[in-house]
Amino acid sequence: MDEEQRIIKTEYSEIMQKSYIDYAMSVIIARALPDIRDGLKPVQRRILYDMSELSLRYDRPYRKSARVVGDTMGKYHPHGDSSIYDSMVVMAQDFKKSLTLVDGHGNFGNIEGDGAAAMRYTEARLTKIAQEHFLGDLDKDVVDFLPNYDETEREPSVLPVKIPHFLVNGSEGIAVGMATSTPPHNLAETIDAQIALMKDPELSTRQLMKYLKGPDFPTGGIVTNADDLEEIYETGVGKIKIRGKVTTENEKNGHIRLVVSEIPYTMIGAGIGKFLEDVAALAENKLTNDIVDISNQSSKEGIRIVIELKKDTDVENFTNLLYKKTKLEDTFGVNMLAIDRGRPETMGLKRILEACVDFQFETATRKYQTLLKKEQEKKEVQEGLIKACNVIDLVIEILRGSRDRAMAKNCLVNGVTDGIRFKTRESAAMASQLLFTERQADAIMEMRLYKLIGLELEALLKEHEETVANIYRYEDILTDRNSMSLVIQQELLEIKREYGRNRRTVIDNIAEAVYVARKIEEIDVGFVMDRFGYAKTIDAASIEKNREALESDFRFFFTCKNTGKIVLFTDTGQLYTLRVQDLPAGKLRDKGIPVDNVSNYNSTSERIILAASQSDLNLYRLMFVTKLANCKIVDGGEFDVSKRTVAATKLLEGDEVVDVTVLHEQETMILQTQEGYFLRFSVRDVPEKKKNAVGVRGMKLGRNDSIRAVHYLAEGEEKSVEEGGVGIPLTSLKIAGRDGKGSRMFKG
Repeated sequence: MDEEQRIIKTEYSEIMQKSYIDYAMSVIIARALPDIRDGLKPVQRRILYDMSELSLRYDRPYRKSARVVGDTMGKYHPHGDSSIYDSMVVMAQDFKKSLTLVDGHGNFGNIEGDGAAAMRYTEARLTKIAQEHFLGDLDKDVVDFLPNYDETEREPSVLPVKIPHFLVNGSEGIAVGMATSTPPHNLAETIDAQIALMKDPELSTRQLMKYLKGPDFPTGGIVTNADDLEEIYETGVGKIKIRGKVTTENEKNGHIRLVVSEIPYTMIGAGIGKFLEDVAALAENKLTNDIVDISNQSSKEGIRIVIELKKDTDVENFTNLLYKKTKLEDTFGVNMLAIDRGRPETMGLKRILEACVDFQFETATRKYQTLLKKEQEKKEVQEGLIKACNVIDLVIEILRGSRDRAMAKNCLVNGVTDGIRFKTRESAAMASQLLFTERQADAIMEMRLYKLIGLELEALLKEHEETVANIYRYEDILTDRNSMSLVIQQELLEIKREYGRNRRTVIDNIAEAVYVARKIEEIDVGFVMDRFGYAKTIDAASIEKNREALESDFRFFFTCKNTGKIVLFTDTGQLYTLRVQDLPAGKLRDKGIPVDNVSNYNSTSERIILAASQSDLNLYRLMFVTKLANCKIVDGGEFDVSKRTVAATKLLEGDEVVDVTVLHEQETMILQTQEGYFLRFSVRDVPEKKKNAVGVRGMKLGRNDSIRAVHYLAEGEEKSVEEGGVGIPLTSLKIAGRDGKGSRMFKG
């Protein structure tokens, strides 16, 4: 068998395991997590590098975003264009990033959740800090370059970022089996912390937090658990509690305005709309009666959500209600996970800063090694030119006496005078002793005559002095770590002076919000639900006044307490509870709301058999009858539960509840089947059982028959059932024993 045709047998599980691990590592390293050194994910790094290659500098015209996205995708990032554009948009949004790296022109979305315009409409270029301090030293061999995905281009493995960007802008990303969630921080504070660590590497996390006090969100807000921050920054994991900023304004009519001017960072996007809905729901669900109006007056100037309150509102209590029931107070989960030395690692504050400091020293070392090499080469050339100017007549004699360039260069470098015509033997002897370097010889032969002018010679000598000073400075930086540290610190301070700003987020210790609900006066109300599952409460007196209309148009109606609960029994054997307070109050002809909205009941997959007041059930017993003729009586007190969903009864496979009836004065019950059989027996024949029991058989059914309906008769009560236009008097049915076959009154 040929070598190429060999079949390798292996375990399928091993192939799957290896393939999944390869996929997971690819997502972790090359897609979802940032590198601790530059704080950038691969797609962000590639976008910035591509913009630099396209010369989209901060001081040059904008270019269409589609050009950047297409170029990035074609050269460096072979993934979807939408993911590239989304990353580019986020880097341009100042409400998401403390430090924007892309200068967007056009609609790049807003804090309320409106998305950016399509990439063919928007334009972009680099911001100044991205150009100068993220990409500025790429030409100095400070980082390694790697082949791109098809090896037609080269891209940097990391950008030479000069600040702890991972902390400044934070990061969010979901990989396979892990996720990163790092809050943004104040640039000035982060730089101060890094400089402090460079001066004293033994500083603890607590000492570093004298400089970096905590997260600084672009949206401001208030961090309420300052005491927890030290442990969070020590471990890199924890939860930060943040609140929006709320102020009050008094109106002329005596009403109070509650103004939300800063929101939690987690509320960016659709969260503002959700907050408005939640506040409106507080009034609809009668958790508060204090709200007069709510409006979103936010603009380019900032967030302004206004809640108008009644005159006698307890503002502090209402504000606490907002903190408890809406996202005005939220939690930011911290997991400072990044790629460090090719591996994902969760790091504390000090470890992050140490990694950034190490990277700064590494890039600075490579930078000054490159600069030193260039200056040494320049010095070599300058010294050759100076030497040549001192013996310019001899140099000219060599050049004029040589047959070609190679002969002249060989004389200048190696002192070989063979074949060169000299005016005197002394000239030949002197020429053999010049011994310029190769680089010096090339520079001499390319030197222009105007360089011999006196001022040009002076400039050359001055330039040489500067070069020698630079070499001395670079050698000092490279050999003395303290000198290099001072240079890095100076660069950081310059960045801080130009781009630093005041802190926006307040760090404090604030007690948990406590909301004291107003005691609701307990009154009787009427519960009504139509055949479509829409329910509401009405005035209790309306139940008796409109009984005929209720019987014709509504499926369930009864009187209950406004502070009580309603229980819903369904054909699937489930019991759902809902609070009467959650139902809207209205008039008889008002529509109401679906009970799906205020309970866990799902109208698409189950049907309500009985609705009742939970408190009333404590006084009675309930009869359950299923499709397979299982019957039982359950004490109503068993359904006085606090959970929103419980099993009301146990059902066999393929069975469902047909009827649930509250027992009052019923003496006998009649089971009616699909095939037209009727069986009448005494209610007392059915035993009382627990709600989690199946029950007993009430009737023997034919092979494909099932219970269709259940009827009850009190003593002396007359009732009939109409089938096929014929009335069947139920009182004419003979009372038999439970578990009989019954009599066939018509064909099903």
